[in-house]
Amino acid sequence: MIYSHIARKYAGQQARIGVIGATRGYGYTIIAQLHSTPLCALRFISSRHPEECKAVLLELGYDESKIRICSSIEDVKASAADEHLIISDYSYMVAAGVDTVIECTGNTAVGADATRLALTNKINVCMVSKETDSICGPYFNHLAEENGVSYMLAEGDQPRNLCDLYFWAKVNGMEIICAGKASEYDIIYDPKTGDVRYFDNPVMNRPELSETLEFKGVETLEKRREILSDLLYPISADLCEMNLVSNATGFTPAAPSMNYPVARISELADIFIPKKDGGILDGEKVVDVFYDFRTPDEASFAGGEFVIVKCTNDKVWSLIAEKGHVVSRNGKYACLYYPYHILGVETASSLVLQHFLGIGGNPDCRQVSIMVGIADRDFRKGERFKVEGHHHEIAGVTPQLLERAQLPSTALPFYVLNNSVASSDIRKGEVLSSDKIELSEETKVPFGYFLEGLKLK
Repeated sequence: MIYSHIARKYAGQQARIGVIGATRGYGYTIIAQLHSTPLCALRFISSRHPEECKAVLLELGYDESKIRICSSIEDVKASAADEHLIISDYSYMVAAGVDTVIECTGNTAVGADATRLALTNKINVCMVSKETDSICGPYFNHLAEENGVSYMLAEGDQPRNLCDLYFWAKVNGMEIICAGKASEYDIIYDPKTGDVRYFDNPVMNRPELSETLEFKGVETLEKRREILSDLLYPISADLCEMNLVSNATGFTPAAPSMNYPVARISELADIFIPKKDGGILDGEKVVDVFYDFRTPDEASFAGGEFVIVKCTNDKVWSLIAEKGHVVSRNGKYACLYYPYHILGVETASSLVLQHFLGIGGNPDCRQVSIMVGIADRDFRKGERFKVEGHHHEIAGVTPQLLERAQLPSTALPFYVLNNSVASSDIRKGEVLSSDKIELSEETKVPFGYFLEGLKLK
């Protein structure tokens, strides 16, 4: 009902939005949706490729006569209020008259600098770049509060959607023991052929999976993992997103590389529960990830989010189970979930809440956990580390998500390692840390904000 209130009260008004990291992926979905969002208007997009930006705007139906390429801050100041600006330098945002900027570059150096510039100039920030937030999130939440503006994660990506589900459950008085999400891609098994499809891997034939379709307990999970072991490994993007949720909620990692059970949706309330009740968790109040395991005719979890809550009243939760909700076999736990995250298609709701209601931000956000890199092999002095690939990984380095208290004070966040160099030899199994790594100039700024965040009480 809050959205009907907003739509009625603020009809005819618009929040003016800037997008940094604009023409592909998440940024593209945001720009596409802003074209039809009544309470938001695209003011600028920032890119080093202005002609590409213009082509995207035209492709999406923006009026060519209202598109203006600005190569200087003077061009921005001279623009008409209803023009869509393409700016080559994100620092021009200070003259663009925007209410909120969306940061979705995935580049920690750009994201950190642009976010601080926006917040200190009284501009709200909607953060999509999980890599940047994993390093700077606590500091930026604090900085936003100091400046009387909002810094928030974007609806449309898993961390914010999961946090919303978590806090919704908290407001309703539920006791949450686990908060998690599905990994980005499903493991799809066809029992008719025995074929398995997963992401961009070749189709594999694993007919023995038919014996694991019925969940019989943890042994079923062990059997699935044995059969699919060549596919299963920790994904940097998943751990990074759980880092954000951990920092926002205070929940700690269920395991350093997450547990990643291969699970069907109907099984989740029997899996993400304490071991004493037949599940996989060593403790409660944790974050975790699973692979959605399904047949071709079953709906996907779509990289969605879930919370596991305790069933505190047998009559209440029996009634809920009768409605078809996922309740554990022992009746002690239930799984509540959102089977989606639809990127920029739903991000405008964050922008509307920020601008019109001043809602957003999490000043209680702290660096509860840190995503670090573990050396998979010996590294020699002078070797360089590079973040690359679809999942933003580092060759020869395994990501782990660990409680801050478990780590040495020299441990470095995973995404400040980009373009860094080993300043001395590093042994296999070591946590990559500041005493053996020389950071690149580009990541020293976000690392400084990380250190500021560690000072928050």
